[in-house]
Amino acid sequence: MAYRRTAAVQARLDAQAELIVQAATAVLSRGGYAALSMAAVAAEAGVATGTVYKNFEGKADLVRAVFRTVVAREVAAVAAAGANGTVLERVTAAVETFASRALKNPNLAYVLLAEPVDAAVDSERLHFRRAFAEKFEIAVAEGVSRGELPPQEPRISAAALVGAIGEVLVGPLAEALHGDCVVPQLIAFSIRALGVRDDPGADRARLESGVSDADA
Repeated sequence: MAYRRTAAVQARLDAQAELIVQAATAVLSRGGYAALSMAAVAAEAGVATGTVYKNFEGKADLVRAVFRTVVAREVAAVAAAGANGTVLERVTAAVETFASRALKNPNLAYVLLAEPVDAAVDSERLHFRRAFAEKFEIAVAEGVSRGELPPQEPRISAAALVGAIGEVLVGPLAEALHGDCVVPQLIAFSIRALGVRDDPGADRARLESGVSDADA
């Protein structure tokens, strides 16, 4: 008769895997991908190195799990920030949230966006970008349908926007630069790129985001 795990055993294993992913995230946040090793993660989690290998085949497998966990969290934050308002307000909030959260944890964000990693892990970056692009695509599509944006292909605009944001952030993330100027300029660029049309909330949104009329 084949062994079947009980619910209690499975819950314990799931909790152990989650602990290891959290530990790996902490290691990546401090030192990036180059600093990550199964031994370092084990020490961070307070478990044996063998326990890490029981849950994950190797470094690449573990980092993929980190990507999926962190991306799900970050996408949820961006989606919530850009869920309501005019397209200007939604894009401003989404870009500000995306960029600000990245700059608050530069090592981890650099891993997600640009640091050289295993080829097996690199494919996760495509999912990372697509997940964010989907959220921007929704806002762009609704903006076009309401006449707040000029006609355009939402999927292409969203992908271009996410690509541009990621490219702009690479420098500040790699060099740990302060993002006070980066975020407002990214918002201004996004507004221009999408062709956002002014509405009654435009001035307020620009003021709150730190973007001036000259910038926009």
